Amino acid sequence: MSTATTAGTTAPSRGPVTELFMGGGRGRRLTWILVGLLLLVSAVRVISGQQALTSSSTMAATLLLAVPLLLAALGGLFAERAGVVNIGLDGMMILGTWGAGFAGYQWGWQGAVLGGILMGALGGLLHAVATVTFGVDHVISGVAINILAAGVVRFLSESIYVDNPAGGGVTQSPAMSSRPPTFSLPVLSSGPDLLGKLENLHWFLLSDLAGVLRGFTNGVGVLTVVAVLMVPGAYLLLWRTAFGLRLRSCGENPAAADSLGVPVYRLKYIAVVISGSLAGLGGVFLVFIANIYREGQTNGRGFIGLAALIFGNWRPGGLAAGAGLFGFADALQLRSRTGVVALLLLVAILLLAVAVVQGARGKITQAVTAAAFAAASLVGYIVIDELPEGIVSFTPHLTTLLVLSLASQRLRMPKADGLVYRRGEH
Repeated sequence: MSTATTAGTTAPSRGPVTELFMGGGRGRRLTWILVGLLLLVSAVRVISGQQALTSSSTMAATLLLAVPLLLAALGGLFAERAGVVNIGLDGMMILGTWGAGFAGYQWGWQGAVLGGILMGALGGLLHAVATVTFGVDHVISGVAINILAAGVVRFLSESIYVDNPAGGGVTQSPAMSSRPPTFSLPVLSSGPDLLGKLENLHWFLLSDLAGVLRGFTNGVGVLTVVAVLMVPGAYLLLWRTAFGLRLRSCGENPAAADSLGVPVYRLKYIAVVISGSLAGLGGVFLVFIANIYREGQTNGRGFIGLAALIFGNWRPGGLAAGAGLFGFADALQLRSRTGVVALLLLVAILLLAVAVVQGARGKITQAVTAAAFAAASLVGYIVIDELPEGIVSFTPHLTTLLVLSLASQRLRMPKADGLVYRRGEH
């Protein structure tokens, strides 16, 4: 899978990091883009005076808010690479939160992990039965699971938590009996805390880099580390193993895969159950943050995870970037309402760059649209001192919508994604 032959010529092999993020020979350009973004954010932080843009507390909150989206998006990746659209990610996350809350108050954080994964897997299994075995439209099945999950967890809570001596009620579980362990890097992020001291100097670029690194290495939970490692793990499994090749063939051309002996139905089942398990694990993370299950805890994060999957072009690294973008915008609006105003300046510069690139490619409509939004963002930064609370809370969603609609991407979904497959039919 790492080489391609055309007319007797073998193309150079793509590097693993490049393949992880882009799926093409763009690793060096990606590195420069990341460096450029850090320079840009640092410059905006100096101009606006909003230290929250790159503070370690904002970065830590970004990690906490991005991980559930990352896990949901990874769940969607497995299902859609096997040809099954999983609109029911949010419902599977809901089941995962309830399973984590129920098992967590009885058996601690280890039980919460197992309970959330199991409940999410059951949601995935239901989706697989409906779509793979009975041929139900994937979107209809996913919407039904979202509706069903909300009703199921309410019924279970009423049956188990009402008049429960351990506490809880119709809309929440008792608190977990133990919390997962966390760790910090010695010397750098704890103890002498060298990164924290450098961050407090507020130097250009160096302090910003220190804030980012400290936020990602101070008080990090074990599930966070596991979730981050799942990104390269998913890439290696799907793009570097025979199992991954067979699974992806089910989402590209299931008839051809079937003719070569690939167990298409079985792999679709496995992929969708894995998808539900990962979405359930995202629900577990939400319970870890609150130390309790609460009704409505997902707050639509399954749908944002699906958007991150599309933004990432159905690639592990790309969906991680999408989850990180939403997590950063969400963290900033929680940490500083005035910091969100500074985000308008950052968005204006980014959209101006998008307008220039689109104009150079001859896409006048996209260029004009991006330039108009850039001008509006710049005017907003100049004239607004503090955004109203309602608009501030919507900032992450607005940022995600702008990026999804205006960013230049060559999106390519799996060819058979969402199609009902029946052996012998074409």
